[in-house]
Amino acid sequence: MQPPKNKNAEKAEPFYRLSVPKQKTSSEIINEARNVLRTVRTQRPFTPTEHQRKLFGSGSSRAPQNRPPSVFSLHASSFDLAESRPVSGVRLSPLDHKPVLVTFAKDEDSFISLPKPPADAAEVRRVSSVRTRLFRRTSQGNFLSAKIVPSYQNEEKLDPEEQAMMNNLCRSNNNCLAEQRSNTPFNDESRQLICNEHISRSEREDSLKGRAGKFLLQLTGESDQMKKPGTSSSWPRRTGWKRRVAGLEDETRINESEEEEIFWHRKILPILHELEKEDSIENLCLACTKLFQALNEGNMLGKRFNRRSVLLKILYKLVDIDSDPLCLKLAKIILAMKVDGKNLLSVCKLAFKICRDEKNDYIIQNDGLLDCLLEVLRTEDLQKNNEALLYCMGAIKFMSGNAVLLNEMVNKGAVEMLLQLMKQINNIKENDTYFSSLGHLLVQLTATLRNLADLPPARCQLISNGAVSELCVALEQHTNDKDVCTYIVRIFSKLSSYNDFCAALADCSRCYILFLALLNKHQKQQDLVIRILFILGNLTEKNNEAREQFFKERGSINTLISLFQTYHELDLNAQKWYHERGREEKNHPKHPSEAEDVLIKLIRVLANLSIHPSVGAALAAAHRIVELLVTVLEYKSVDDCEELVINAATTINNLSYYKVKSSAVQDKKLHIAEMLLKLLMSNNMDGVVEAVRVFGNLSQYHEICDFIMQKKIHKFMIALLDAKNQDVCFSACGVLLNLTVDKNKRGLLMEEGGIGKLVDCLQDFGPADWQLACLICKTLWNYSENIASAASCFGEDTDTLLELLTSLLDEEVVLDYSLGADLRDYQKLYWEREFKPVAEKLLDRIQSHHSFLPTVTITPF
Repeated sequence: MQPPKNKNAEKAEPFYRLSVPKQKTSSEIINEARNVLRTVRTQRPFTPTEHQRKLFGSGSSRAPQNRPPSVFSLHASSFDLAESRPVSGVRLSPLDHKPVLVTFAKDEDSFISLPKPPADAAEVRRVSSVRTRLFRRTSQGNFLSAKIVPSYQNEEKLDPEEQAMMNNLCRSNNNCLAEQRSNTPFNDESRQLICNEHISRSEREDSLKGRAGKFLLQLTGESDQMKKPGTSSSWPRRTGWKRRVAGLEDETRINESEEEEIFWHRKILPILHELEKEDSIENLCLACTKLFQALNEGNMLGKRFNRRSVLLKILYKLVDIDSDPLCLKLAKIILAMKVDGKNLLSVCKLAFKICRDEKNDYIIQNDGLLDCLLEVLRTEDLQKNNEALLYCMGAIKFMSGNAVLLNEMVNKGAVEMLLQLMKQINNIKENDTYFSSLGHLLVQLTATLRNLADLPPARCQLISNGAVSELCVALEQHTNDKDVCTYIVRIFSKLSSYNDFCAALADCSRCYILFLALLNKHQKQQDLVIRILFILGNLTEKNNEAREQFFKERGSINTLISLFQTYHELDLNAQKWYHERGREEKNHPKHPSEAEDVLIKLIRVLANLSIHPSVGAALAAAHRIVELLVTVLEYKSVDDCEELVINAATTINNLSYYKVKSSAVQDKKLHIAEMLLKLLMSNNMDGVVEAVRVFGNLSQYHEICDFIMQKKIHKFMIALLDAKNQDVCFSACGVLLNLTVDKNKRGLLMEEGGIGKLVDCLQDFGPADWQLACLICKTLWNYSENIASAASCFGEDTDTLLELLTSLLDEEVVLDYSLGADLRDYQKLYWEREFKPVAEKLLDRIQSHHSFLPTVTITPF
């Protein structure tokens, strides 16, 4: 509820009892805000940097056995060689009968070429030796392969007819390749690799099984047949337009395959030969760079590449060389080949392992690994590959710890991509089997967003892409996951320091309920509690609607009181333990303790809430809150924790503004004054000013005025007029103004040279601070109510005061002494409406009594 607006209430306004215009002016509102109600600012909670890069930080709530590992070993055996085979066009169903090879006369129209004699045996043996050399044992200095198992040990046994069929097909294939060699201008070394590629028995069977299937399908089948002139009636052929279209597609694939074959032999195999013979890591890395460029040039990146399996097997074996620069190159190529399943998981782990070492940041900056990892996040299925995405996101999180890579992420659209991924995760409900594992992924994602939030372009993208709503949904769904909650709250903690994001968060009505739920659930989790309180303090600092909305949430004030009591007790226990340790540990830490820091942020929320009229009045009547605030002043000195004590005094000052019947501040005003006296006598000027402000409000009560005179606090107020500080003089003058309302206390201004100091303040700050100038004139007006003569009242300062008032009432002087063009209108408005009426009356009184005219009794301000 708002303070009553009757005459009595007007007389009880803080600092002075001056009738004010009925219509509220903007300058008056600013004046009241300066005099009485003030918001409180504080530093954002500090988050120390992790010394080691891990999937989950040292403060994680996840038990080691319930979270994926950050350290693991990777070898060639970690990859699945079977998965690396190229994608087939059509998978044929097995035949129900044994194929029969039908011989026929040579026909020009025949679309099947007969097998040709095999290549020269010596040539085959020579090429095979090259192939074997390519896959020597690692122990003999070759890194491409471990021990090779002879193919005949692993091949399946075929019946005689099938064996004969395979032998004929192999001979036909070798003969075709021999013709291709004769027509292709390769050097001898490349030719050996070409032949070796096709002569190897195990791979020959892999490549021929598909052809054999097609060949056998053509030889036998249940489909419609038609006889072709000049051929045997038993020869089966498929008819119809579908067959002709399929034939055109096959021809296109054959042409593409031929181009791929030529590019493979000309560009790729020489590089693989380099990988086979090179021993230095540097040369291997250069070869991998050339390999990636060649594959990209030949459009061989991705899944639809015939020799994909051969290439991936070689790359997988190179992983056994424990070199991060080399593994970085390998990971980039393997990811570009669009592997999936176990291989995608292994290569993401490989990237994670590389990025985990901060020393590798420089080489990562100069490579394109980030692009590959972002592509994985963009394209891979969330549920099918959630573990691979976990390590992929973990690698990106490590990269975000580097300023260069962080800026690169923003430029590559990582913010929008991560929010899209979060949206997918948010669509997975709690009863889903993937919900728990996706929580691990969400930790990595939110940790990355927290780092991105440091950059202005990223902050703009977060706002424009609706980050607030998605983060709130994630927070609501994962309330039981402390790690997820902590990272999301850290994001809000960073971003709520900026007005645009703070406004967007305030518009999300669900955020207040979520924050209160987290505070109640994780009350003892200091790192989480302190950040939520910091966010609430930012929300309530400038937004009046936010103050009201939070206050109206069910149990909001009770939650704050509960937290206040909890951390107040923790602080008391810590202080008790500290004193029991003895004087040898007297050097108390300068920075606040964890409990003190929570209390600082919590009291700031109360101070900001109290700016709202109805909320402030309700808080002023909340006896438990006022009791806890006063307790802080009782047991904590400003030297122990400056920010905590000053925040408590500021909140009491705000609450003391509200004149409600059940005000707890009014009930405890004398006790509060005693506690403030301790702060007033300290050497901390900020603490002194805050105590003076509270006395400015409380001095409207006669009991407090008597207390001030009894403790000689008025002398201290007069002394503060020499501080040469506008705020200090303003607060001290407010107390003196309230004291001069009492006729019996007006003589105090004659003590300690009070009149002269007020005149000096008017001369020093008047033209630049019309609020202070107005306050001084009101004080002098109250003081001179029973003036007999100007000389006896103002003494030697009379002439100076007359000249000063005459000068300050000159409008030209006002414009000359303006603080700036932007404040000119405000200064002039305040000068006209507030200062000028009081100053003119004071000047007229002094001038009329300067010639010893009869005195006229006038009601004091």
